[in-house]
Amino acid sequence: MRINKQILFSSIAATVVAVAGIGSAHAATWKYAFEEAMEEVQGKYAQKFKEVIEANSDHEVQLFPFGTLGESADIMEQAQSGILQFVDQSPGFTGSLIPEAQVFFVPYLLPTDQEQLARFYKDSKAVNEMFPELYAEQGLELLTMFPEGEVAMTTKEPVESCADLEGVKFRVMTNPLLVESYKAFGATPTPLPWGEVYGSLQTNIIQGQENPTFFLYSTKLYEVTDYITYAGHNNFTTAVMANKDFFDGLGEEDQALIEKASTEAYDYIVDYQKGLADSELKKITDAKPEMTVTVLNEEQRECFKEAAADVEATFIEMTGESGQKILDQMKADLKAAEEG
Repeated sequence: MRINKQILFSSIAATVVAVAGIGSAHAATWKYAFEEAMEEVQGKYAQKFKEVIEANSDHEVQLFPFGTLGESADIMEQAQSGILQFVDQSPGFTGSLIPEAQVFFVPYLLPTDQEQLARFYKDSKAVNEMFPELYAEQGLELLTMFPEGEVAMTTKEPVESCADLEGVKFRVMTNPLLVESYKAFGATPTPLPWGEVYGSLQTNIIQGQENPTFFLYSTKLYEVTDYITYAGHNNFTTAVMANKDFFDGLGEEDQALIEKASTEAYDYIVDYQKGLADSELKKITDAKPEMTVTVLNEEQRECFKEAAADVEATFIEMTGESGQKILDQMKADLKAAEEG
């Protein structure tokens, strides 16, 4: 059989280009998608990550903020399939994929102290040793996790106890444990993709939702709600991942560069967030002086904390021995972080 030399040479050239894109000595274009806008916390982290990669190599990192490649489920599928090399996604959206990741939504597990949280995510055995194995099973290389701030509830009516949430259709991420949390709090949890939240609040399809303070301002959620309530029940966590086949196929130099970029971007984003919640809350109250902001006292939080015990038990039911081990390790890691 005669072989067409032009086709053969074209095939060989394509193979060489593909292999070159993997090696550390050749420039490549890497795609990175995240769940927020460019000037929000995930976007700031991504820009620092890109800066470090491009300053120390010939690679280019293309950034895709929320909406440019679809919803959260879309960018996760693209990361797993290798269309994207990097993705930043909250465990709130990966909870169905990796059930143990729902541990970050056990109420009152994480503290509100940002310095303690920064130490926890950086040094935690659960985060840095146990979770990478679970993410790897889903074709993902876990690079880092970082906090984005205390979660606040925004509603159309005041919330001073669990009783005030009764009958409230409360938007949650598509996360089974978060659904159970708001059931335990007395609300009617309503899972919705982020793109539908503002309009659903505006038309009263839902009457509440939760997010970190900076996000309440940047997305103008304060325009369609009247009350912001801090119950101290959670802190928003996000995770930065690489496609595992992509990462494993890189040379040692590029792998080390990605780890360097992850570390430097982590330190940058922790520092960037100092005072961010206070400054963004002031912007909200300046823009809408009639907005009522409430920090629940210990007595008001009592019913939420009682519900948290049931949610923790539900987490163990969902995840079994694996979830119990991660929960126990996280508690030990948090104690170590508290002690400094």
